[in-house]
Amino acid sequence: MADDLWLVVGLGNPGPGYAGHRHNVAQMALDELASRIGATFKRHKTNAAVAEGRIAPGGARLVLAKPATFMNTSGGPVAQLVRFYSLAADRVVVLHDELDIPFDTIKLKVGGGHGGHNGLRDIASALGTPDFARVRIGIGRPPGRQDPADFVLSPFSKQEREVLPSVLSDAADATELLITDGLVAAQQRFHSPA
Repeated sequence: MADDLWLVVGLGNPGPGYAGHRHNVAQMALDELASRIGATFKRHKTNAAVAEGRIAPGGARLVLAKPATFMNTSGGPVAQLVRFYSLAADRVVVLHDELDIPFDTIKLKVGGGHGGHNGLRDIASALGTPDFARVRIGIGRPPGRQDPADFVLSPFSKQEREVLPSVLSDAADATELLITDGLVAAQQRFHSPA
C-alpha cells in the first residue's frame, strides 16, 4: 500500500573521501534515521543505496535513499526511485546542506527554487517539478573569502563536530515530524526561536 510510503533522500557525494564533509551532512542525518528504524543500507538497482523500515510499528513506511552519483547528478537516481516505488513528488523528502542557514539550524519547506544548490536543481529537473519537501540542514557561510565550493567540500570544524550529533538528531526529528504531523507542525517546532 503506497499511501503510507515516503521516499527520504539524503544528498551527498559518494565514497569515503567525502563522508565527513559539510556537503554530506544530509547523508549523515539519513544514517541517524536508518538507525532509528533499524534499517541497513543496501545497493539498489536505481543507482542508490536504500534502507527501508517504519517510523513506528504501524507508522509510515520509509524508503531512505542515498544516490550513488555525485550531488550534482542526484536527479536520475531520485526519479528512478520515484518510478520504482510508484510515488508522486509530494511523497518525496530531500535532506540537504544549506549555506544560507546558520550551522545548527534546521528549516523545512515544500517547493521553491534551488538557491544555487545543484543537487536540488537536478532533482527538480528529473522529477519535472520542484514541489517536493526539503529538510534544509544549515552549514552556514564560509569564513572570510573562502570559496563556497571549497567550504562545502571540507570537514566540519572541531567545534562543529561537538554539536553535530544534536544537529543530525534534529534533522531526523524534523523529517519524522514532517511525515507524521505535516509541514506546518514541523515548521512550528523547528522555525521558532529556541
